[in-house]
Amino acid sequence: MTKVLLSIHVLAAIVAVGPVTVAASMFPPAARRGDTATLRLLHRICVVYALIGVAVPVFGLATAANLGVLTDAWLLTSIALTAAAAALLGLVILPRQRRTADGTDGTDPGPLGMLTGVFNLLWAVVVILMIVRPGSTTGA
Repeated sequence: MTKVLLSIHVLAAIVAVGPVTVAASMFPPAARRGDTATLRLLHRICVVYALIGVAVPVFGLATAANLGVLTDAWLLTSIALTAAAAALLGLVILPRQRRTADGTDGTDPGPLGMLTGVFNLLWAVVVILMIVRPGSTTGA
């Protein structure tokens, strides 16, 4: 069962988080160009795949429970970073994208690019922690 849960977790991460990171990264340059149709499309991609992305921590926690690693420091750190990335996306990036796409946010898209970079960096660190698993006794 663990292999099935882990497979779904990894597939969900690739299918859901990948498009969000790419679309969110494409948003600031499109905002600088003033390409409203592209902004709306990229924002929609981010919202839809962020919702699908909820499956990533759900199956990740189920996998961790089956492996008996719920209290491991690397996993707790990954959970905290995932929560931070989700909060940044849901509370800051997506609302700012919506306002920009609707034309109600007249600010420079530069800070949005920086915030998106932080979001992407958080996910990169989570991926590294999932692979390296500091303190793991599996030898991987």
